[in-house]
Amino acid sequence: MLEMRPDCEICGAGLPAEAPGAFICSFECTYCAECAEDLDDACPNCGGELMDRPTRAKALHAKFPPSTERRHKG
Repeated sequence: MLEMRPDCEICGAGLPAEAPGAFICSFECTYCAECAEDLDDACPNCGGELMDRPTRAKALHAKFPPSTERRHKG
């Protein structure tokens, strides 16, 4: 199951699990659409392909909670 990380690793923008607009690689490095566009579809951490992250319905958050650990280092 995906962690559904809550923020962009580059700019720190919030990326709610239920909202579209997040991009991830196979290691779940997570970026907002604006930062992912600047990365040319390649993760700067591992070189993996960045893909649209699926959303998780808010009704499922209690049973399958998204991560709350922020990864932005800014």
